[in-house]
Amino acid sequence: MSRVRSTDAVLLLVAAVWGSSYLAAKTATSALPVLLVLFVRYGVSAAACTALVAARRRTRRCTRDELRVGAVLGVTQAAVLALETYGVAHTSAANAGLLISLTIVLTPLLDRRSGTPGLPLRYFAATGLCLLAVSLLVSGSGFHAPRDGDLLILAAALVRAGHVALVGRLTARRRVRPLHVTTVQTVVGTALFAVPAAGSLSALGGVDAAGWAQLLHLALFCSVFAFLAQTWAVQRGSASRASLLLGTEPVWAVAVGIGLGGEHLTVLTALGAVLMVAGTYWGQAVERAHRTAAAAEAPRPPAVPAGV
Repeated sequence: MSRVRSTDAVLLLVAAVWGSSYLAAKTATSALPVLLVLFVRYGVSAAACTALVAARRRTRRCTRDELRVGAVLGVTQAAVLALETYGVAHTSAANAGLLISLTIVLTPLLDRRSGTPGLPLRYFAATGLCLLAVSLLVSGSGFHAPRDGDLLILAAALVRAGHVALVGRLTARRRVRPLHVTTVQTVVGTALFAVPAAGSLSALGGVDAAGWAQLLHLALFCSVFAFLAQTWAVQRGSASRASLLLGTEPVWAVAVGIGLGGEHLTVLTALGAVLMVAGTYWGQAVERAHRTAAAAEAPRPPAVPAGV
């Protein structure tokens, strides 16, 4: 029980940190190009992770599995962050945090690591409630076509669900260390954004202390800490449970966006926020009950007679 509680506590802290990342990213991208923000975020993260690995004298070298897993996850994580950062630059931080929570109901559809049967109809009803919430969130003060930022965040939710499921699959039967995998991920991300961001590096000269604080928060807390904690937690549990327990992220995103960013919700978007949180938590309860029942009904190996 203590193991489960400690894992859940770490995941909830990750959710709070990620919830704050949308306002930080929106503030940073208002002063700097998106690709430059991504490059600095990854570059600082890679430097911090490399320093942590170097401090471990006996376990510095990455194994082949860690290099392979980190390289794949580095590409998928970079895709998630690119979509999220471009998206939040063109929508509100609160809206981005709520829309990205679709990951919660999408991940179990992609996570088949446990081999359990198909999800019950109630789960798809919860998913439908989330989709209704999406239509309200993107409507603003009246129904209209989704903004480009909203569409990018929805794409990020789909890619992130695939990424979380992939973390579970790639680390399930391999002895990989979260720090080393995260280091490879951040190095891969830095390499991917280095060339596209090269032309705008001079813009860093005009960044003030507040701007650097936002960039360092994105790099050290929202990337290094969150990547490490997510990989560690998924290894101790399931990809679906990890994604579901991160369901408080939209609540934190709304709280930070409204409390610190001065954003506000209209009547329609407030209703969408309530439906999104309700739908994701309903889906969480249905998926958890379904997984528990499937595990209880799974055939057990025959008992071995004593003395054999």
